[in-house]
Formats: sequence, C-alpha cells, structure tokens
Amino acid sequence: METAFIETPLGIARLEGDEAGLASITVLDKQEVPTAVLPEVLEDTAYQLREYFDGKRKVFDLELNPQGTDFQKRVWHALLQIPYGKTVSYLELSKKLGDIKAIRAVAAANGKNPLWIVVPCHRVIGTDGSLTGYAGGLHRKKWLLAHENPVKQQSLF
Repeated sequence: METAFIETPLGIARLEGDEAGLASITVLDKQEVPTAVLPEVLEDTAYQLREYFDGKRKVFDLELNPQGTDFQKRVWHALLQIPYGKTVSYLELSKKLGDIKAIRAVAAANGKNPLWIVVPCHRVIGTDGSLTGYAGGLHRKKWLLAHENPVKQQSLF
C-alpha cells in the first residue's frame, strides 16, 4: 500500500492505494505536510482532488478499492450515485437500498466511508436538513456542501 499527502483547503489529505485502486482518503488536522514523494499509483488521485478543489471537477474517475463489509460497500456504492451539488437524507438512502429500517446501519456505514470526498458521504444530511455527523468534522462537511453548491453567493464588493 502506497501513501501520499497533499494540501487541500480542508487540511492535509492522506491518500492510500495500490495497483488495485484507491483504498482511503482522510483529512488530517495537522497543518504540516509530511515530506513524501507522490507515488505514481496515487498521482491521478492527487490530480483529480486538486481539480475538485479548484472547482474544475464534479465527478471522479478513479479505480476504487475500499475495504469494508459487503453492506458497507453497498452503502458506499449508493453514495456514488448522489450527484454533485445535491444532498439526500439518511432515510432516503435507506429507502434506496431497499430497507427503511436499516437507517442506523446506513448511517454507521456512511460514517465508516474510507474515501472521503471521492465517495461523497458529505452529501448525506438529516431528514430535517440538518448537517448531522461527519467523521471529518461538521466544519468540513459544511465547507464541502458550500463548495458544491450550484448557486454560490456572489459578493457585491
């Protein structure tokens, strides 16, 4: 497994993957970038993430290889179907997966998503529209949703 670190507006992102695909992305709270060479296997991931943060990319085209249970993988696959700039509730996601009673399990699987941003768990909100839970912190979830908002508030000054 190769590891790389890149700077993002949300903090330092740690990327992990190999020839089988991207296994995880996490955003660290540290403000220093560890010195590491960007492995070739993670170059495209870093490039696409930079495009996303620059507002030039809405869909990722990466080979993904997250580790989890079959249920977690079903949830993560469903997250990939949420369009850029859109949100769904945990209840809607549970219905889409065919079991309204699985809402807590869906929320738990969402929270275990190892591929932040690329697998857009930040696009899942509470039924009442609240920004419920996000492993990276609600401030990051709020930033990501604002970044993807198709109707950005323009400053008049």
